[in-house]
Amino acid sequence: MKAEFWKQRWEQDQLGWHQSEANAQLVREWPELGIDAGDEVFVPLCGKSLDMRWLRERGHPVVGCELSPIACRDFFAEAELPVEATVDGRFERYEAGGYRLLCGDFFDLEATDLEGVAGVFDRGSLIALPPEMRARYAAHMAEILPATVRILLLTIEYDQSVVNGPPHSVPGDELERLFGEDFALTLRYRSDPAKPQQPRFVEAGLETWREAIWVIERQPDGPTGRIDR
Repeated sequence: MKAEFWKQRWEQDQLGWHQSEANAQLVREWPELGIDAGDEVFVPLCGKSLDMRWLRERGHPVVGCELSPIACRDFFAEAELPVEATVDGRFERYEAGGYRLLCGDFFDLEATDLEGVAGVFDRGSLIALPPEMRARYAAHMAEILPATVRILLLTIEYDQSVVNGPPHSVPGDELERLFGEDFALTLRYRSDPAKPQQPRFVEAGLETWREAIWVIERQPDGPTGRIDR
């Protein structure tokens, strides 16, 4: 999936992934991660997500990375926060009100950009990417995230022989291949099969999918692997 695809979606206001309120799974699961108010949180491929505002209201400084300057400008406009972009070499930087949005390529992020991050919320980043980019994404996250970080990751699981993403199906065994070398994975929740919400998937004949919630935690001195609840 090329960057130009996502830029065009923003330019054409085709934002089917954007939610009008904070994600319900975030609201339910985030307090269980034990990340203190005041600790910085990273939201990759953040768009103008209201999840960032929910996290900020819980006391977390928020750093996001987003490809589209439209998304960055809209986020601050809708939050009624005046902001101006400053050029920072690899990124345009938008910063106000406890938010720091880095506008540019996620793969240009370096460890120094995220050195204060204690938690990550990924609702739609990994599942937006095709398989070859998911492997690169996971490897880059392992490279740039601090040693003590905890990640709350939302995925979906469905039969991609019926219809393909985005959003893509990312089952647990793939997550183990992607993250298991560097992180421990804990399955927090997997829903019962349900009818998908996206009209495109329904029209294609997909009858069911499931949602899953994972906690991914780096354990540099301990074992890795999946622990089901």
